[in-house]
Amino acid sequence: MRKLVCTGIALACVAAVAVPLAAEPGIGAVAPHFRAFDMAGKIVNLSDYRGKTVVLEWNNPGCPFVKKHYESGNMQKTQAAAVAQGAVWLTINSGAAGKQGHMSGPEAQKFVAGQSARPSAYLLDPQGLIGKGYGAKTTPQIYIIDAKGRLTYNGAIDDKPTANKADIAGARNHVLAALGEMRAGKPVSVPESRPYGCSVKYPD
Repeated sequence: MRKLVCTGIALACVAAVAVPLAAEPGIGAVAPHFRAFDMAGKIVNLSDYRGKTVVLEWNNPGCPFVKKHYESGNMQKTQAAAVAQGAVWLTINSGAAGKQGHMSGPEAQKFVAGQSARPSAYLLDPQGLIGKGYGAKTTPQIYIIDAKGRLTYNGAIDDKPTANKADIAGARNHVLAALGEMRAGKPVSVPESRPYGCSVKYPD
C-alpha cells in the first residue's frame, strides 16, 4: 500500500496506510509519496514526476562526507549526468531546526548557488517526515525510483566510504551505474549498498 507524507509550513501531515511511517521500503516496493516545499517556497509532489526516473539525495551541507562529494564536484557531476539522461534529481534536507545542516529556503538557495549544484529541486523536510518515511539514515544517501514508481536503488553514492576526496577517482559510482543499467533495460546489479556519512539530524 502507498504511504503519503506531507511536510512543510502548513503541510505538516502524515497519512499512512497499512505501513508504519518508520518502515524502510525495500527494493521493488512502491516509493512512499510525499509533498514538500522547495527552497523557493513552491510545493513539490513526488507524483509531479510520475513516469520519470527520480533520484533522491539526502543532504547536510555541514557533513564532511557531503563536503567530500560537493567540494570535489563529484555530486554536481552525478546530478548533471542523471538529469542529462532524463532523470529528476531531488535533494532533500531533513535536518531539524537547531541541528547541524538545517537550512531555511534562502540558506538552501545560497548553498545550491555557491556549490553550482544541479538538482531539479531542493526540498526542505525539517520535521523529518520524508526522511523517516524512506528510512534515510545518512547524508549523503541516495534512492532511485523508476518510471513505474518503484525503488530500484538505496544506499551510498559510491563504494569508497571515506571523507577523503582523493578516493573518488577509484570509486564505483553506484548511482550512475544503476541509471545506466536502467536505461539499457537491465536489472540494477547493485540495488543496495551500505550508506555512509553523517547521521540524518532528525528532530528529537
